[in-house]
Amino acid sequence: MNRIEAQAALSSRAAARLGDNLIVPVIEIDDPASAAPLTRALAAGGITIVEITFRTPAGRDAVRRAAEETDSTVGAGTVLTPADVDSAADAGAAFGVSPGWDPLTASRAVERNLPLVPGVTGASDIQQRLAEGHRLVKFFPAEANGGVPALTQLSAPFAHTGVRFMPTGGVSAGNAADYLALPTVAAVGGSWVAPRALVRAGDFDQITELAAAAVAAAKEQQ
Repeated sequence: MNRIEAQAALSSRAAARLGDNLIVPVIEIDDPASAAPLTRALAAGGITIVEITFRTPAGRDAVRRAAEETDSTVGAGTVLTPADVDSAADAGAAFGVSPGWDPLTASRAVERNLPLVPGVTGASDIQQRLAEGHRLVKFFPAEANGGVPALTQLSAPFAHTGVRFMPTGGVSAGNAADYLALPTVAAVGGSWVAPRALVRAGDFDQITELAAAAVAAAKEQQ
């Protein structure tokens, strides 16, 4: 299997990791001890996948604890470097997500057998990721790059390729359904179902309610 074939296989695994989830919570965690309770709270609301970012010093340990202590699919976000790939893989992440793309990080993900979802902003990005074997990409930052109208137009020339998008960045309860209505959107990523303030406060009951409301709204688009 060559590198492109390996990347295509990993990209298929990344898409499979979504399961029935239409929403991928993007989570910033300050205390690793909150990772497992938070992940369980989201699962109680119907969301069984999380993206715990590496934006905080606690991120890596939070990924490890959520992966070890819950049954949800746990991914690592803000994977920027080959070292981040190693941290994600060593922590037991099921996948990684990047805001963009670089060859060294992508190559390391293949070496570590870590499905990686790269970020794209335009047609050239999408075309290049397709050439490398990616079929699931992150449209980021979604709202700043034109939102639903832009993604609608970007999807048109690539619809036959099988590429699927995960818009993230500015996605909220108010516009998530609009993104999910697009046939090329596999899921949306966002922080509104697990706001950092609620995570810090340990208000996991409220997070379960937010997750349940988000799932109900998302299912209306199916």
